[in-house]
Amino acid sequence: MLPDNSSASAPKDKTADAGGQDQFRPEVLAAFEGENVASLPRPELALRIGQVVTSILEKNGTTLNLLERRKLVGDLIDWLVRSKKDAEPEKPKEDQPHKVDAPSAFKMPEAAAGRADGNQVSLPANMAAAKKKIHPLVMDRMDISAASQLPRDDLQRQVSEIVSEVAQDEKLHLNFLEQQSIVEVMLNDMLGLGPLEPLLADAAITDIMVNGPNQVYVEKGGKLVLTDVHFQNNDHVLNIARRIVSQIGRRVDESHPLVDARLLDGSRVNIIIPPLAIDGASISIRKFAKKAIDLDVMKRQNNISEAMATVLKIAARARLNILISGGTGSGKTTLLNAMSQMIDPGERIVTIEDAAELQLQQPHVVRLETRPANLEGKGEITMRDLVKNSLRMRPDRIILGEIRGSEAVDMLQAMNTGHDGSLGTIHANRPREALTRLENMIGMAGINLPAKAVRTQISSALDLIVQVSRMRDGMRRVTHVEEVVGMEGDIVTTQVLFTYEFQGEGSDGMLQGRFVSSGLRPHFTPKAAYFGLDKPLTEAMG
Repeated sequence: MLPDNSSASAPKDKTADAGGQDQFRPEVLAAFEGENVASLPRPELALRIGQVVTSILEKNGTTLNLLERRKLVGDLIDWLVRSKKDAEPEKPKEDQPHKVDAPSAFKMPEAAAGRADGNQVSLPANMAAAKKKIHPLVMDRMDISAASQLPRDDLQRQVSEIVSEVAQDEKLHLNFLEQQSIVEVMLNDMLGLGPLEPLLADAAITDIMVNGPNQVYVEKGGKLVLTDVHFQNNDHVLNIARRIVSQIGRRVDESHPLVDARLLDGSRVNIIIPPLAIDGASISIRKFAKKAIDLDVMKRQNNISEAMATVLKIAARARLNILISGGTGSGKTTLLNAMSQMIDPGERIVTIEDAAELQLQQPHVVRLETRPANLEGKGEITMRDLVKNSLRMRPDRIILGEIRGSEAVDMLQAMNTGHDGSLGTIHANRPREALTRLENMIGMAGINLPAKAVRTQISSALDLIVQVSRMRDGMRRVTHVEEVVGMEGDIVTTQVLFTYEFQGEGSDGMLQGRFVSSGLRPHFTPKAAYFGLDKPLTEAMG
């Protein structure tokens, strides 16, 4: 049995500091008394539960920041859906006129289909029209600069009062709940990420893709689904994009229309705006996983086999230099995070990324992030600059979020000069293609070396290539584990340890297959023996 080195304490749950969920649950349950929660879209649940949370926080004199509030609302949604499912019998179909299939909770409702008025269609039509009318009038009556400095609860009270006054002046017949729904949407626009807030609160969503103001997709369960979320117009999308990048000291405008950023919770964001994006600003968010996934979880989810999990644990523990290869969204970073949990807590780790998203649990981690050029075109810090600098920081391991250019030269040199146990990811479809890409990247650095010399450098630096793929059923699976064993002439030679064999498709639409061990003795067995792990390695290979 491998010892567990992932004992580093997990981050403290900030929601618990605000009193936990218990104080909110009774009122949340009462707010949905007699309703079929399963029939309600997730954004509507987030909106209404957010109102309950705000009310209770005001009574208790407690405040939460945006991340704490978002996590609390998401957790309460999950709890409410579970508790209602357990407690309530399923109602007859005639009692469920709005019931939709699970994926269609994020599709356009019939009443809103074809709408292009720019409102968030998760609001009912009358409320969407009311918001469109109320919003500019509320903005006229507010001191925006002063309002931006207020805590959310204070701002919520002020906006509520103004919305109530405007509704009376304009003779809009809205009850208290409808007014508070409009207030919640307006606060999200002013303080958060507007229409994206309910999607960010949904733990089941892994990616959010904004294609202009009227088309927002999410990835849920490995499949892309069109949501019912809309922005007001292109300027609204652009304002949200600017709010995202301003939080980390970057900017997006016509002179810098392309930027990688991250949200405060660690979610990775890519933004591209006109003139590069022809149909309006595009925002792509890869959400930060709140629960770290380890190799045991991946084994239970059938992303890898038990034997494969054991070999990957030993590979990480035995300080092999590992390259994780795969396509976009295939799960490379998730697998990298999982394998990094096997690193000893006593080691000094330096991570290098374009937008920091790795979730290492060890106590001694130095996180480095690239920097774009300033307005004068100066001050850019590249991945290669950071890799060179990391070598002067006495690292035990260097982890590159993604190898994509000339930094491959310095990374391979680091692997060859005593920094064993380094990890990185690369975009490639097969292990052999990953080696070819590495060779091409070294050529991008402008170093004139014979092909054989480059390949010798690669073969001596790398120990293992792990190929991960997102398959058409939405499941991520490790499809190849291959060792780099040396050179034969001018060719880098590899040895296959595991492959995934596709066998068919089940009645549930999930692909069926099996993970196959080659049964060969791994080339890194002597390294495993040095750490006392050769016996479990031999047993895992069968």
